[in-house]
Amino acid sequence: MGRRPVPARHERHVPPDRQRRGNAPVITLRHHLLTIVAVFLALAAGIVLGGGPLSDVGPTVASAAKGDAPVATADQEQSDYTDAFLDSLAAPVVGGRLADRSVAVVTLPGADEQLVTALATRIGAAGGTISGRYTVGDDLVDPGQKSLVDTLGSQLLTQQADGAVAPEASTYDRIGQLLGLAVSTKEADGEGATGKTRAIADAISGAGLLTLPEKADKRAPLVLLVLGTDADDEGSDAILAGLAEGLAAQATGVVVAGTVADGTGQLGRLRGDPAAAGVASVDGIDTTAGQVATVFTLGRSLTTPGGSFGAAGADGPVPLG
Repeated sequence: MGRRPVPARHERHVPPDRQRRGNAPVITLRHHLLTIVAVFLALAAGIVLGGGPLSDVGPTVASAAKGDAPVATADQEQSDYTDAFLDSLAAPVVGGRLADRSVAVVTLPGADEQLVTALATRIGAAGGTISGRYTVGDDLVDPGQKSLVDTLGSQLLTQQADGAVAPEASTYDRIGQLLGLAVSTKEADGEGATGKTRAIADAISGAGLLTLPEKADKRAPLVLLVLGTDADDEGSDAILAGLAEGLAAQATGVVVAGTVADGTGQLGRLRGDPAAAGVASVDGIDTTAGQVATVFTLGRSLTTPGGSFGAAGADGPVPLG
């Protein structure tokens, strides 16, 4: 009986399962957890990271929330543990980031109340305060109601905001500037409301375009604009860009925040609009990582406007340094 041929030294037996996976490394829970630990250690130390361990975290946490297909039990447990781990570290990591600063929260129609509450909690944990919650009405962002918005804006410009709002501003840039006057300021420590700013807020509210908080005596340096239902049309995109641009003209910093899905939807389209270059943006507020990134972005906006952060952010998952 002849001998079996001996394989060349450089050849080695590869199990069939390794062949099917193309020798790709298996991502274990331990590997995933170590990645998260590294992220938060870097955040706490203020080290500037390049591209992003958080980019691994966002999609992992968000994938279970999409509900497109059943998730394997092990994957779900890993996702839940990841989220709980991030949540336990979030408070010490963001602590003091917004100390003695106030934020005006402006929500668009369809904004998720649970996410808005979660963001407010993160802001409080960072030492910040909410100066007021302002809810934009359906008519303000309805392209069919442009005539109403334009008429009101023209009247308020003449009666209450002459010299404070650019007369050449477009319809939604102008109403955004007027809204900005009512809720925000360039003063880093915030500023009290005046007779004129109260009159502007009352007029916009009286027209059914805005719901005011019960008490809004202070205007904030920061504005957090939370996205709602994506109308997915060019008219609505132009409205959002105008509002964001107008708010940025009156506030120290503006952050537009949306979900992971918004990163490839309305928020993604806003990021491509030159009119919105002066506002910062974060996608992924439906994850713990995205909420923490929002707090960091608000803090950054006190000194540096703009920037694209989050799960699909061009400038990284979170601003550091």
